Amino acid sequence: MLNWRRDPGYEQRVMQHELRMKQLKSEIEQIKSDSEQIKKETEQLRRENAREKALSALIKQHCFPPESSSTPIPPIEPGSSSS
Repeated sequence: MLNWRRDPGYEQRVMQHELRMKQLKSEIEQIKSDSEQIKKETEQLRRENAREKALSALIKQHCFPPESSSTPIPPIEPGSSSS
């Protein structure tokens, strides 16, 4: 005859293990979801940064043309004509 005794905590440990596995799977899915959201937001920020750089370049081009920076504007003397 076998001398075997049932482990009283075995079923509880199995249930705890299964519960922990479900929790881990849920956490993994949440991390995947968060990662996808971060990727989307990062791409959106890249597009917005590129747009801002393009707009900034246009502003610099229109407000500060290259020819205006090379020759300073002479001061206007009071009482002189500007024609």
